[in-house]
Amino acid sequence: MGPPSSSGFYVSRAVVVLLAGLAAALLLALAVLAALYGRCARVPPSELLHRGVPGAAPSRPSTQEEPRPTGHTRPTREPAGTTTPGNGRPPGPWDQLRLPPWLVPLHYELELWPRLRPNESWAPTLTFTGRVNITVRCTVATARLLLHSLFLECESAEVRGPLSSGTGDRTAGRVPVDDVWVAFDTQYLVLELGGALQPGGRYELQLSFSGLVYQDLREGLFFNVYTDQGERRALLASQMEPTFARSVFPCFDEPALKATFNITIIHHPSYVALSNMPKLGQSARRDANGSTWTVTTFSTTPHMPTYLVALAVCDYAHVDRTERGKEIRIWARKDAIANGNADFALNLTGPIFSFLEDLFNISYPLPKTDIIALPTFDNSAMENWGLLIFDESLLLMQPNDQVTDKKAVISFILSHEIGHQWFGNLVTMNWWNDIWLKEGFASYFEFAVINYFNPKFPRNEIFFSNILHNVLSEDHALVSRAVSLKVENFTETSEINELFDLFTYNKGASLARMLSSFLNENLFLSALKSYLKTFSYSNAEQDDLWRHFQMVIDDQNKILLPATVKSIMDSWTRQSGFPVITLNVSTGAIKQEPFYLGKVKNETLLAHNDTWIVPILWIKNGITQSLVWLDKSSKIFPEMQVSAYDHDWVILNLNMTGYYRVNYDTLGWKKLNQQLEKDPKAIPVIHRLQLIDDAFSLSKHSYIEIETALDLTKYLAEEDEIIVWYAVLVNLVTKDLVFDANSYDMYPLLKKYLLKRLISIWNMYSTVIRENVAVLQDDYLALVALEKLFETACWLGLEDCLQLSRELFKNWVNHPENEIPSPIKSVILCYGVALGSEEEWDFLLNMYTNKTKEEERIQLTYAMSCSKDPWILNRYMEYAITASPFAFNETNIVEVVAASEVGRYIAKDFLVNNWQAVSERYGTQSLVSLMYIIGRTISTDLQITELQQFFGNMLEEHQRLTVHAKLQTIKKKNLENKTRNARMMAWLRKNT
Repeated sequence: MGPPSSSGFYVSRAVVVLLAGLAAALLLALAVLAALYGRCARVPPSELLHRGVPGAAPSRPSTQEEPRPTGHTRPTREPAGTTTPGNGRPPGPWDQLRLPPWLVPLHYELELWPRLRPNESWAPTLTFTGRVNITVRCTVATARLLLHSLFLECESAEVRGPLSSGTGDRTAGRVPVDDVWVAFDTQYLVLELGGALQPGGRYELQLSFSGLVYQDLREGLFFNVYTDQGERRALLASQMEPTFARSVFPCFDEPALKATFNITIIHHPSYVALSNMPKLGQSARRDANGSTWTVTTFSTTPHMPTYLVALAVCDYAHVDRTERGKEIRIWARKDAIANGNADFALNLTGPIFSFLEDLFNISYPLPKTDIIALPTFDNSAMENWGLLIFDESLLLMQPNDQVTDKKAVISFILSHEIGHQWFGNLVTMNWWNDIWLKEGFASYFEFAVINYFNPKFPRNEIFFSNILHNVLSEDHALVSRAVSLKVENFTETSEINELFDLFTYNKGASLARMLSSFLNENLFLSALKSYLKTFSYSNAEQDDLWRHFQMVIDDQNKILLPATVKSIMDSWTRQSGFPVITLNVSTGAIKQEPFYLGKVKNETLLAHNDTWIVPILWIKNGITQSLVWLDKSSKIFPEMQVSAYDHDWVILNLNMTGYYRVNYDTLGWKKLNQQLEKDPKAIPVIHRLQLIDDAFSLSKHSYIEIETALDLTKYLAEEDEIIVWYAVLVNLVTKDLVFDANSYDMYPLLKKYLLKRLISIWNMYSTVIRENVAVLQDDYLALVALEKLFETACWLGLEDCLQLSRELFKNWVNHPENEIPSPIKSVILCYGVALGSEEEWDFLLNMYTNKTKEEERIQLTYAMSCSKDPWILNRYMEYAITASPFAFNETNIVEVVAASEVGRYIAKDFLVNNWQAVSERYGTQSLVSLMYIIGRTISTDLQITELQQFFGNMLEEHQRLTVHAKLQTIKKKNLENKTRNARMMAWLRKNT
């Protein structure tokens, strides 16, 4: 699956005063539904039980036919239910998260018939029917069969067998099916048989079923409605990962239970059907009303898991090319194909496949690759074998994409999904607890691919900005988890979805990069080639990977490790967090300690041994030194000593390949600061960036003084690398500082200090924007960093920034076809409104009504909150809560206004007068978010009491207790910020 989105999410809209009653009613209703008809749900039992074994059948359920649901909306995604199935059945294997190992699927014959027709007014749901014949091998004698099924109606179920060794045998007997029922909590379809299946026997499960296809829930089968060539159209597609195949057809929906698939899709003749494999043939079929449908069959797939099954039914056009004799097609809206929007991706896809084939020395095994661009796809992209699915915004170039990072984004995501053809598709993790084995390595090889096609690509700096910076900021004891988890830790199916996070993608990629760095690229690739070859079309777990690395290490004698690969890497993958490595340059002593927020250890949140086996690559005076290892809490390395009387300096963590932060003693930081002021270019760009990022993070959490970090910024007038400035600005000019600086005396000091140093880099890029903006197209680091540079320069009141904002905004207003350069568009829109009047605000409102893309509408809603006129902001919030004249469904407008410079002063009063309407519009969760925003100013118990009283009037008793605790946390943070800001102000007075 594609990398996780960093965008926010918005909660349901509930009426505060009815919340408790509605929740209780919902729980009761769902429990009743579970008892009535045992529908599958996504909430398994609260505790994972040991794997069951076939035993005596449970008490017989009622023979009365269970009713089917009559509504048109899918049951809630997390319904309540008991941990035992309906109809009073006792505990059994149906209570367990994992399937019992009684049956092994070998092959699926799958037919799906979605009732998607063109030229009709599509309801929120469509129906589909299907049939599946699953050939299985029995491993343990059992008279009970369990397989996954979610929101499906089972129409019939038969079991044939045992089958003879030949294929297509129709003379096999039948095993009576006495009963079919579903386990509500664990999403199982249970077949109670009149006789036992025998170990070693092959059987065929024959099931027919029906279900619903949803437009707004993009899981399993779903459909998009879109406009193409001026007409409203619809398409159907699938998303099976991680556990949604079971909502499309009954199956053994675990990644280790691989099988082959013959897929048949029945569709309207005007549509094209796509699946994992090439089309095998077509025929016609009439339905009960006499309408003719097309039956498209596809070739047999390789051995693969259910989560890779894919299909699409669409009225699309395509472009194609051949790469090493295999067809590649990109499907998209006919308008997009005609405009050449898919050409960039098409010309890139083949070479990426060829590069990775050569790199891994394993050919791509499928005869074709289809890539389809959906108008809306929540998962960004999905790597299904033979049919990759993308959100079109991440695959298609648009005419206004000339000065954006779109080419880089498409390149990264294509590389990621194509990398999955080996990591995930060819070799699949044994279970979801090791999902990082596919997502982490696919993320890592994005950079190898891009670097191959562009050798000048600043690989280390972009790895920092795209991958490392975000995960180091989040990987702390309050929210972090181990990359590789124990299977027994999982108790609910819904927990699997939660694994698609920063730790799986970003930390996984970072650990793969660290592993490559302390071996070398050749050994790293040799081990991966061996691993991929050995486990092709099969499954592996983390220890299997380590064994192949160990085999490669044992076959040579140049790279020596202090422990086994497993011992080294387990210390990183099986415990959460990361260490801070501190070097005392006076003695050469290095120690490690876990990184904690505020340097405060929380024993209740930590589940690791606080020690890592740390590879340390380092440089001294710009010269790379030999790798050393810190394999215990502390060690002394005399070669790292530096005298107070010479000009030597040492930096640990070469190219930031180690997954840790680095601290130094006072002398170490002093030496580095002296070198920056003397000759910053002597320190490589990646390490100037590293010093800034590590120092500010360490100072924020009390490992070093804030003054130490600020000292490193003195040289910045000489800094001409925008990615280093990016590290400075995201760490120094934070949202909290911006909020506080406007209320204290810091702003003029910070303005004078920063503008004196910022002006050089500003002049460089403002000139480019004015004179030759197109050159930025290939400057990815600038595209990443420009927004923060412009945002800070304008916030500091740099007149040229404000003037350029006026120019660009006015030009866009007068000629909307002249797009504002994408990296700075949000800033320009904001200051265009802030520096303007009602006229400019109304223009953005009109633009909002004409935009169809959610991303553009969100951008405009934020820009409209930048107004300096309180009455305009008050009117804006009134528009939002009344949904008149526009609904503004993309975001919570009251929160957006409350977070703005002027809006924070009026949002509280607006809430006092309109709290019930705000609650009804955005739900009670919005009140909690608003509490954090409004609470940024509190620093006394009296202020807490006032806010607690204010919010307490809107909340239930149990919520009030939570609010009080959160307000205390906010107060503590505010006081810490106040102390930090006071020290920053004192430092600025001395150095401005």
